[in-house]
Amino acid sequence: MDTASGTGRLHLLPELIEHQRVRTTPVKTEASASAQRLTFDDGTSLFAKFAENERPSYLAAEANGLRWLREATDSVVDVLYADDRLLVEPWIEPAEPNAAHAAELGRQIALMHGAGAERFGAPWRGYIGETFMDNDPAGATWAEWYAAKRIEPYLRPSRDNGALDAADVAAVEALTARLSTLAGSDETPARTHGDLWWGNVHWGTERAWMIDPAAHGGHRETDLANLRLWGGVPHFDAILAGYTEVSPLADGWEERVGLHQLFPLLIHTTLFGRTYRAQLMGIVSHFTKVSY
Repeated sequence: MDTASGTGRLHLLPELIEHQRVRTTPVKTEASASAQRLTFDDGTSLFAKFAENERPSYLAAEANGLRWLREATDSVVDVLYADDRLLVEPWIEPAEPNAAHAAELGRQIALMHGAGAERFGAPWRGYIGETFMDNDPAGATWAEWYAAKRIEPYLRPSRDNGALDAADVAAVEALTARLSTLAGSDETPARTHGDLWWGNVHWGTERAWMIDPAAHGGHRETDLANLRLWGGVPHFDAILAGYTEVSPLADGWEERVGLHQLFPLLIHTTLFGRTYRAQLMGIVSHFTKVSY
């Protein structure tokens, strides 16, 4: 299917897939969704994600986020079709990362952030990975909202599954109480990807693409902090250079990286248990000067 001429027929995809009129090749499978490469008789391909659970808003949230981010930058992958069970995007052949594409990605992230948001959070229910993400308003500042919607909701699940013990939870709560003094000067809500670790940067032949967002109005330092998690994205220095060409960062941003990484690490303690405790509590120790 030539997407330039076949966009109007994309609503037929669920029927074509069901009746095996298009070749499907598995790409990856998660608890919440499975991904397939769809190949048509003319040799063209699309990328499709199928919901694998009873949360129909899961793919809707991703589609909403992609469209919202793409209003600000075409470095976010396009949504060709979306319904409660299916999300279709262009198929982008992977390529090796390079510094030029990284620098342009940094510029595009800055433009995306600069497009802003009406408030912290989003008007749709959020998901990240295999779990919930509360996008409702809370407080007057990013620090208040982050504490209420990105840290506190994941402490009890992490305690209940044994990832954190009572002392760990108390230490995180104590750090959270200091966020207003640690978070730097107030910033207006940025239009953030929300889950921008290196696995959600897809390197293509023409550019680097942002995929799989948990989009919301947030703090612009969060996306940059996430790019440094788990080994870090290739060519981070080039991304940062491109970003600061467009939008210089506030003084002290490097010292705040760990604060922004608390959320993704709490998602991992919630989903995967104690494996991620040491990394999480290492950040807490850095700010509290107490070993855990």
